[in-house]
Amino acid sequence: MSSTSIDDLLAFEEEAAPTGPGARDSRWRPMLRSLAWAAALVAVLLVGLRAVGLQVSLPVLIAGVLAVLAVRRVTALLAPPPPPPGGARVGTGEEDGNYNWGARDALRSAINRWEWPLDWSSTRPERFTGTVLPRLGELADERMRLKHGVTRESDPARARALLGERLWTFLETPPRRTPSPRDLAVIVAELESI
Repeated sequence: MSSTSIDDLLAFEEEAAPTGPGARDSRWRPMLRSLAWAAALVAVLLVGLRAVGLQVSLPVLIAGVLAVLAVRRVTALLAPPPPPPGGARVGTGEEDGNYNWGARDALRSAINRWEWPLDWSSTRPERFTGTVLPRLGELADERMRLKHGVTRESDPARARALLGERLWTFLETPPRRTPSPRDLAVIVAELESI
């Protein structure tokens, strides 16, 4: 057995920040590496162009290579961070309470399943009738089935009474035009009150 105590295992000591010449070298190292790459690229391009028989001014070639490397460096610095691996949730501690609209999750997928067909149907009523209206009917049937044990198909009379005349008419007779967002809000409120 070892003589290490639990306190030794759980002790945490922060490492001191590097001081002296090592910290200063890290600032110059990327610049020297970039200059070495530029010199190598200029040499290769110069030899390649001369082998093909083209004459290019050395300052123009150096400026071109430095410009390409600078653009590459700037785009690398401005690029967004890579997304986390699919399916894995990155634990970042306590969340700030704001919804991350860029993340791929079930809530955003559910919103998109409704947002896209509603957007598509704003200009063509037949899309609303063929895509959105059946989903609203399924929602109404599911809510009635869960709370009252009936669907529009199983007991139409009771379902009509539960839905109310306005909602029943809306679900059974397709509208001629796409309902406005205000009308849809009223319909959804009636669905939620079932």
